[in-house]
Amino acid sequence: MHDHASASESGIRGASNRRLLAISLAITSVVMVVQVVGAALSGSLALLADAAHMFTDAVALVIALVATSVAARPANDRRTFGYQRAEVFGALANGAILLVLSAWIAVEGVQRLLDPGEVELAGGLMLAVAVAGLIANAIAMWLLSSAQRRSINVRGAYLEVLGDLIGSAMVIVAAIVIVTTGWVQADAIASLVIAAMIIPRAIGLLREVVSVLAESAPAGTHVRDIRDHILSTPGVVDVHDVHVWQLTRGAPVFSAHVVVDDAAMRDGRASGILSTLQSCLSEHFDVEHSTFQLEPAGHVEHDAHA
Repeated sequence: MHDHASASESGIRGASNRRLLAISLAITSVVMVVQVVGAALSGSLALLADAAHMFTDAVALVIALVATSVAARPANDRRTFGYQRAEVFGALANGAILLVLSAWIAVEGVQRLLDPGEVELAGGLMLAVAVAGLIANAIAMWLLSSAQRRSINVRGAYLEVLGDLIGSAMVIVAAIVIVTTGWVQADAIASLVIAAMIIPRAIGLLREVVSVLAESAPAGTHVRDIRDHILSTPGVVDVHDVHVWQLTRGAPVFSAHVVVDDAAMRDGRASGILSTLQSCLSEHFDVEHSTFQLEPAGHVEHDAHA
């Protein structure tokens, strides 16, 4: 994944992925410390769970930063596609961390809900800390919102921050209930809601990672449409061995064997056909890296498959 912003973005949101992740890490770390202190002083499990989530996010953002730096390294003779897959492994770590964290929150929340004991919660302090966390998470999400569309690694960090924002919102609701009614179980319920909101997002991220590692066609890519476009090119009579996969989010790769008529091969039009095919993939299907093997109509491909 190229570490640059799209031309349509400007200002701080248009910064490189690494800079955006570094800023988000700084925000997350500060809020985490505030939440840990706030949880200790207020006695809130929901706030402590949110603080633990923030800590996990800080670790995940460090992983994302390292992965992004590694992914920026150029290709070499051993890793001919470069290190872009490092972003995928970073996203895998993020997803796994999210699942483990949500399980911990769920267990603690159920225990507190079933047996709140003599817990005393400082609802006012809990509310103030949660509001501060909500604002900080909203800023971090805004910073990452554009870059997450281009990088699966940044998307992992974006989902982490989204989980934090939802968690802060749940803590705010719980704090208001505690302040107004004194019902302390609201804190445990908020913890369970945080876990419930994290799990599907973690599963979605891991599903995308598995799709990339399995070299499945990118979501929204229709191989049949690509094949039809290739076959509509003048001089092309057949296409086989069509493969579409992605190195990471936003980095699709395409290869195919294209059979051209003998006249095109004799007249020297093969290079023009190749240029047309590459332009077609780039313009219509957003595939920048495409490889075509041009074959004459009489060529026999012994191991060809559709």
